[in-house]
Amino acid sequence: MHAPPDPPAAAPAGAATDPLAILRSKGYLRILVLSGVIGVPVSIVAYGFLALVAWLQDYLFTELPGVLGFAEVPIWWPAPLLALSGLLVALSIRYLPGTSGHPPSEGFKAGGFPQPRELAGVALAALATLALGAVLGPEAPLIALGGGLGALAILLVKKDSPPTAVAVIASAGSFAAVSTLLGSPLLGAFLLMEASGLGGAMLGVGLLPGLLAAGIGSLVFVGLDSWTGLGTFSLAIPNLPSFSTPTVAMFLWALALGVVCPFVAWGIKALARTVRPSVRSHRLIVTPLLGLLVAGLAIVFAQVTGEDTAQVLFSGQDTLPALVTDGASWPLGAVALLVVCKSLAYGLSLSGFRGGPVFPAMFIGAAIGVAASHLPGMALVPALGVGIGAMCVSMLRLPLTSVLLATVLLTSDAYAVMPLVIVTVVVAHVLTGRLPEPPGRAVGRRLPAIGPKSP
Repeated sequence: MHAPPDPPAAAPAGAATDPLAILRSKGYLRILVLSGVIGVPVSIVAYGFLALVAWLQDYLFTELPGVLGFAEVPIWWPAPLLALSGLLVALSIRYLPGTSGHPPSEGFKAGGFPQPRELAGVALAALATLALGAVLGPEAPLIALGGGLGALAILLVKKDSPPTAVAVIASAGSFAAVSTLLGSPLLGAFLLMEASGLGGAMLGVGLLPGLLAAGIGSLVFVGLDSWTGLGTFSLAIPNLPSFSTPTVAMFLWALALGVVCPFVAWGIKALARTVRPSVRSHRLIVTPLLGLLVAGLAIVFAQVTGEDTAQVLFSGQDTLPALVTDGASWPLGAVALLVVCKSLAYGLSLSGFRGGPVFPAMFIGAAIGVAASHLPGMALVPALGVGIGAMCVSMLRLPLTSVLLATVLLTSDAYAVMPLVIVTVVVAHVLTGRLPEPPGRAVGRRLPAIGPKSP
């Protein structure tokens, strides 16, 4: 996604600093129409991408062993798949144009967009990462693909389109691609808006094309779900118990988790940054080895707890509802082991694979919340909200988005939980800012204003 710093080139010359004049201009109306049109094909591509990822995950991890003659899925089965994932990602980054998306160890990014020739690398590396079990989410590849496709579309229509117009349409493509992934097009819009730093008097001008594309994209997702029956691929936590009133004890525990989660996130980032130089120096060897380590963590967890390796593998988007439903009945040691194994697998995946950091952070936060629900005076629903909010802001450094992620997912309980989430997010955000940088080279969070990604 790219935040447009200037108005579309078609706006009147004297209206450059007047948002109302820009809104009234014919050029801006054309941008809005084009954004709405672009939202349709981009959301179709995003839906197809997510459907392909879901099908590959199911086939490779549940059906393929039976096809190969195994009576049941061997406990070692994730190992060759994760090694293959690392190899495919490494080959994509090494030999395809561009960098196959931005390295997730550099943090969540919403600036810039890939050039058309780089889209294949982004798609292949993301498929290899997401479908074969690495612990990263689909949001970053979708944002990159949506932005790249949006920019490609406007350049096909008019090759000499001004950079600001290309940037606005690329932004709209990113909005459309993630329109329902987080459960609401508004939540995706807040994520992109906060990560890009879009604000000020031009906020409405820059945001409207993206919101329009996101709304249309959401409708396309719903329509495709009705037509195909594959689902909308949006995050949701159903069947939560009701919660009405926060207590003093819950506020105190919210403060405590706001202190704990930044240290967990710091450790994840430190692991990723420590491993990253070895990945860059010997990518074709180290990345498959990282895949084997991620698989090993999942196997250890499954052997010790008797639960599925999928709890450690993948982004956590699909397993989060089951964790919330069943995890409260797990032994506390099993939940703690899940937090440790998922965190280590997350850090290793950040260092060498390609994907987004949002969903694993949410899952780890939810697991911490499940563990915290055993504390005296704490309940499951507020513990989930507090854990997700604190962990997301510690990893992403996006406080508004973290509050919304933690509350919107809790549906009817959101209003009652929000004060607790705000407290823990503020504490975690301030503490994260005061912690020393993890070891390794500090990397800027944003890409260049217009044009291709930084390497």
